[in-house]
Amino acid sequence: MRQRSRGRATLAAVAAMCAVAALPGQAYGADGPAAYAFDPQAKKVDGAAVSTDAKALTAGSVYRSSIKFGQKLYYRLNLEATTNAYVSAVIVPKDGGKVAYGDGITVSIRDKSDLQCSSENAHFESAEYARPLAAYAYRNVDKDSSSCQGAGTYNVLIERENEDTSGRGDWELEIRYASEPQLAKGRPRPTDAPEDWPSASPEPPAQAADNRRHGGSSYYDATSLQTGEWKDEVEPGQTLFYRVPVDWGQQIFATAALGNSTEPDVDEYISGALSMSLDNPALGHVGSAAPLAYSGKPASASLDPVPPVAYENRFASSGNVSAMRFAGWYYLSVTLSPEVAQYYGSKPYPVTLTVNVKGEAKDDTPYAGDAGIFGVTQGDKDMAKNGQSAPQAAESKSDKMKLVGAAGIGAGAVLVLGLGGWMLFARRAAAAAPAGTADSAQQQPYGGPPQAW
Repeated sequence: MRQRSRGRATLAAVAAMCAVAALPGQAYGADGPAAYAFDPQAKKVDGAAVSTDAKALTAGSVYRSSIKFGQKLYYRLNLEATTNAYVSAVIVPKDGGKVAYGDGITVSIRDKSDLQCSSENAHFESAEYARPLAAYAYRNVDKDSSSCQGAGTYNVLIERENEDTSGRGDWELEIRYASEPQLAKGRPRPTDAPEDWPSASPEPPAQAADNRRHGGSSYYDATSLQTGEWKDEVEPGQTLFYRVPVDWGQQIFATAALGNSTEPDVDEYISGALSMSLDNPALGHVGSAAPLAYSGKPASASLDPVPPVAYENRFASSGNVSAMRFAGWYYLSVTLSPEVAQYYGSKPYPVTLTVNVKGEAKDDTPYAGDAGIFGVTQGDKDMAKNGQSAPQAAESKSDKMKLVGAAGIGAGAVLVLGLGGWMLFARRAAAAAPAGTADSAQQQPYGGPPQAW
């Protein structure tokens, strides 16, 4: 009985952990919006002021660093001749901090002669309030180019740009380095960017019965979404993160709608009250919705249409087309201006995110072998359906393995106890048998318990 009680307690505890892990989104902090959740696997790395002192980054890794007012920092890449490398940087201003229109960062990859392979910047622009922003740079193999090709050492340069009136505090950095898988041999790919693609917004999706999903607090714990209308709440100064699987040949459309205020006799106009951005699987910036103005009445903002995901998009001169170059998780971030709290209160505000992934997925992966983060799996689709973040899905999988292990241990214990009881019964029966029947008792086969069991 004691063994059974322990087994039941173990199963109940594991079931409870599974139930907690299955809850979508992340809870609000007790004292307001949760802080940015850095990837717990991120390694500490210091940027160098001089390129020759730069520390090397490893593909598939995440790093934490920081950058001071007006600073330029170098990091190093050791690239093979066939490597398509992507390095992104997320800036997280400490304690909010005052920011201006032109504040932000520029990320670039450069060869040893300081020739720029590519660059991208991220600025706060008209939504002049501190929030996480991402930008990336890449070195792509191009047989028709003579620059930034070949194996060797390359530099990643991250530059912080600030106006004189901006806050002087440090900005934290979350840096990711991803390498794109090798292309399948013998399979030609288009080398021209598309000139025409569907740009009409699709019909609004049907509202799900259970359509509440709370966004995560970073790219690491972003809440997974699929096509649908999703309700949430956002506090002034808070940034919510979501991610949507978008496969080859599919387009993503998104709209954020802010509900009306219930404060009486308040009619204050706030420009740039709500901002929304879209980033690709390598955290390259795709586009932003025009910041939503708010005066206490319902308002909404939508992303400009982007093309279907296609390998050849990378050859486009337009950044929002070029960024739609691979399949995978696309990230949506929504931020409510802290200024809203000054006039309408600091309570959470209702926000609805309408997501529409249009088009049938194509079996069009250009890669040889596993696509990694540059593809959509059935597991990704399941996470989007269930509203799980990546950490929640990993924890749920771990809990299931623990549950299977606990069940196996329990079954093994029952089997051992049963065999022990049978052997004890057999010995006692043999000892109590009359002398003339001893031989028959010894001839009892060892293939199972006595018939009476």
